[in-house]
Amino acid sequence: MSFISNDGLNLFDPGAIDIETSAFNEKIEKELSAIRPLYTHEPQVIRDARDAGFSVFGPIKHLDDIEDRVISGLDTDVPLRVYTPEQVAGVYLHIHGGGFMLNRASYYDELLVNTGNACNVAVISVDYRKAPENPYPDGLNDCETAALWLVENCGSEFGTEKMMIGGESAGANLSVTTLLRMRDRHGFRGFCGAVLNYGAYDLTLTPSARRWGERNLILTTKLIEWFHEQYASAEKYSDPDLSPLYADLAELPPALFTIGTLDPLIDDSMFMHMRWLAAGNRSQLAVYPGGIHAFNAFPIELARKANAKINEFINAQVLKTPEG
Repeated sequence: MSFISNDGLNLFDPGAIDIETSAFNEKIEKELSAIRPLYTHEPQVIRDARDAGFSVFGPIKHLDDIEDRVISGLDTDVPLRVYTPEQVAGVYLHIHGGGFMLNRASYYDELLVNTGNACNVAVISVDYRKAPENPYPDGLNDCETAALWLVENCGSEFGTEKMMIGGESAGANLSVTTLLRMRDRHGFRGFCGAVLNYGAYDLTLTPSARRWGERNLILTTKLIEWFHEQYASAEKYSDPDLSPLYADLAELPPALFTIGTLDPLIDDSMFMHMRWLAAGNRSQLAVYPGGIHAFNAFPIELARKANAKINEFINAQVLKTPEG
């Protein structure tokens, strides 16, 4: 593992950040400094504004090629958003981010279609229940339900047994905890890869998150703490079912951890990458100079590079033979 770029710069050196990324970060920070912090609003107010397209992420684009499905869970039905390309070599179970309390699966239509077409995978995004109305373990239960449904129906529904899982931010946390539940509760170890983008793996806060402060590049320390407070009570934070950094990580699939150097959660990805390896699994860590939280959701070259790497990883895992 090397943190030296092709031009010889340390990836954490400010000089490694390209001009476009620097300008973009300055724009985001200026926009967010001009509005009230998210944690000063009621969750539903934030959701309504996001539905209307009022956020730094811009308008929501719903695509017609996506199918809405509903599956039965233990205590509630779970909505899914499904995209199936013409050729299907595998299935990617996507768990979206949003601090365990924001966003919907339908916000990710473009991601589903782009990933599906680039990798010849059907993409299923889980519309899990959100905190604070539905705190832990409700959302995670829904993700477990979706994973169980996929394991039982993947072959008949999509004509393949190749399954991957992944997500971003809180969705990366839920992806890992779902993998652990599938292993420990159901004896299933058949996912062939995990796409883990800038996840929060320690709700007690890693040093980078704790020390970040209030510089607003999507996340601040106080905002991260607020998200966690809505999701679960503090005495539970070190439970591996909430903070998978503390879990036994043996027998998990190959993973790609994607993170930017200006993300407060950078320690989460770096620590989890090393623990993934130490548990005997395969892991890749992709670090992007100047990348902020959720940087790959924006139309910049750094995002295109990261998303190309993610698609390359998905393709490699789906096409790999069981012995490979």
